Amino acid sequence: MPGSRGARRSTVRVAALLAASALALTACGGSGGGEAADAGGDRTLTVWIMEGTNPDARPFFDELATAFRNQTGAALDVQYVPWASAHDKFVTAIAGGTTPDVAEVGTTWTGEFGDAGALADLTARVQQAGLSDGLVTGLTEAGTVGDALYGMPWYAGVRSIVYRTDVFTEAGVTPPTTWDELAAVGEKIKAARPDMIPFPVAGDNEYGVYPFIWGAGGEIATQNGGNWTSALDTPQARQGIQAYADLALKHGLSTPAAATWKETDLQDAFAKGQAAMIISGSWTPKAIIEAAPDLQGKIGAFPIPGPTGGLAPSFLGGSHLSIFEASPNQDLAWQLVQLMSTGDFAEKWGTESSFFPGTTALLQEAAQSSDPLVAPFAKQMVEAGRSVPVTPLYGQVQGKKTVQAMMAAILNGTPVDQATSSAAAEMNQIFAGGA
Repeated sequence: MPGSRGARRSTVRVAALLAASALALTACGGSGGGEAADAGGDRTLTVWIMEGTNPDARPFFDELATAFRNQTGAALDVQYVPWASAHDKFVTAIAGGTTPDVAEVGTTWTGEFGDAGALADLTARVQQAGLSDGLVTGLTEAGTVGDALYGMPWYAGVRSIVYRTDVFTEAGVTPPTTWDELAAVGEKIKAARPDMIPFPVAGDNEYGVYPFIWGAGGEIATQNGGNWTSALDTPQARQGIQAYADLALKHGLSTPAAATWKETDLQDAFAKGQAAMIISGSWTPKAIIEAAPDLQGKIGAFPIPGPTGGLAPSFLGGSHLSIFEASPNQDLAWQLVQLMSTGDFAEKWGTESSFFPGTTALLQEAAQSSDPLVAPFAKQMVEAGRSVPVTPLYGQVQGKKTVQAMMAAILNGTPVDQATSSAAAEMNQIFAGGA
């Protein structure tokens, strides 16, 4: 998923590169926000779009370019960038003063680049356009550093629980609404289908444990006076982590092998008929059915339940549209951002990519869908979408796999208090600049 792909690489070397970019930004006249060339139609915006989110994006951007030219007289130079190399490409471009006018930026990168001064603050533009109250909260939070919004919400996905409807029917169970019910449902499935893993707990997947941390009232990290501190070793976070681990350790709903599983391993196990329930993204059911056509009509989804009811928050990842501070065409760039992130083009992109739009109005429409593989995810996103800590340093936490190592240790027998203390210490070292 785009947002969750953010920070796959360590950002240790980013600071030095971005420090050098200050001179490049000044040389490019980045802070002026004026318009280059004349208004007679000779202007061209350079746009970077991540490759692979929409399998066939070119027809979309051909249509967008036509609409944009009709609206503004300007052209688009759309360049596709592979997710795997995108972070390094951004860093190099920022340092060298060769950034595009507009780019799709993964949600966990926006704070990093905005904090470095590479992105334009969109706050005033969003307010003047009357869009402030109509954006998905989790995406807005992920794009905000201090009081500045550096990324306009474009699209997002969220994780809920994907399950086998036929297996639930066979076991005589319905989607659970509390953590106790989740465990009970898993135990009934284990009795009815001993050949299946009721609920694999993947140790190498940080996004599985976050709903349990947040659901128990805990946090991953907290900010005080500009300084971040790990909260993994707080009582609330430990309670949630223990509840998640106990699905495997106490209730026996997982398999020891899952201690090393990544998110893709969960999807593979589900597609192969080995798992009855998995925490999975809103963009994955379509891919699962493509991989296992025999599962058509046998897959459902439900939001991740809270401890005693309601919903547990789930990581909301995706992409923003950002305008680079060095762009001499910021007003024109904002027109493109608005065109892409609201209305028909936002809805069309969501439909084609199997992600959700970044505006609450379009998301509410999705929540009313009768599609059993759309509505539960939309509900999760509307009511309980959360962001990871919005600090460039969290990229280093993800790069070191601090949370994944913690979960793997717990699933292999390390007590929760000990594992969370170690993880919190490592996270705090990173926050203090010691990593």
